[in-house]
Amino acid sequence: MLTIPSSSETSIVVREKLIEDERMHDVEIILENLFSREEATVKIIFACLYDVGAVNLVNQRVQNRTLNRFSKRIARMTKPAFQFFAVRWVKKNCPHLITEWLRSQVNFSPTKVVVPEQITDPEQIIDNP
Repeated sequence: MLTIPSSSETSIVVREKLIEDERMHDVEIILENLFSREEATVKIIFACLYDVGAVNLVNQRVQNRTLNRFSKRIARMTKPAFQFFAVRWVKKNCPHLITEWLRSQVNFSPTKVVVPEQITDPEQIIDNP
């Protein structure tokens, strides 16, 4: 039999959901504003990560000493292009990704507790030889 919850319970749940959506939208807007204001900080972070990552990648992949130095110089020349696309990607995608991650951290879904069955019949016990 299908039971329908009372309308006051439904309206409370809908209202809470609307408030939650509104607040999470506010968080996303705040994060967008943060990434816009702190663009220089994001560029510095990516510059540091690029320097470390490029050197490690070249050292790992290029064993010849002459080619290794040459590859590191080329990696330094491609840094501005990397920074441009990385900052653009961060400003576009990170606020939404961080907001969804934060939402998952504050949503508490009920957990199911699994209770093991009690075996009362000794014939059900399986002996492993």
